[in-house]
Amino acid sequence: MNAMKGIRTLLAAAGLALGLSAGSLAADAHSHEHGAAPAKLELNNVKKWATDEPLRQGMQAIRKLMDASLHDIHEGKLSAAKYGELAKKVNGEVGGIVANCKLEPKADAQLHLVIADIAEGVEAMEGKAKKARGQSGAVKVIGALEKYGAHFDHPGWQPLAH
Repeated sequence: MNAMKGIRTLLAAAGLALGLSAGSLAADAHSHEHGAAPAKLELNNVKKWATDEPLRQGMQAIRKLMDASLHDIHEGKLSAAKYGELAKKVNGEVGGIVANCKLEPKADAQLHLVIADIAEGVEAMEGKAKKARGQSGAVKVIGALEKYGAHFDHPGWQPLAH
C-alpha cells in the first residue's frame, strides 16, 4: 500500500469517527487535486490550537527524524533509498498521530491540513509524486512542521534550524 493511500485511509477512518464521509474528508484534505480552492490553515481566534499528548509525541518524532537528516537534505547528499527510509518512518509517525490523536473537531480539521502537507512530502520522498524529487518532499514536510509550530500549542516546540 502506498503512503498516500494509507494516509487517506487513516484520514477517512478519523473522519468517520467524527461523523464525516470518508470521501469528503479525503477530498477536503487534498482538495487541490480536484480543482477546488484548498482550505486555509488558520489560528483559533488568534490563539494556537490545543494539542494532545499523542499529537505532540508524533510531531516531535517527525521533527527529530527530519532534523537528523537536515544537513544531508540541504547538501543534496541523501540517496533515493535514504529518502525512502525517511518517508517510511515519517509515515509511521503520521499513522500513530491519526490513530491516537483526539482533538476537538475544529482543531482536528486544521491538523488535517498539516497532515496533508506531510503526506505530499512523504509521497515525493518515496519517489511516487510526479515531477517531485525526494529533496522537495523533505522540504514540504519541513514546511508542514513550521506550519504546525505556528498554529498548534505545543509547549517547548522548537522549529528546525535551517
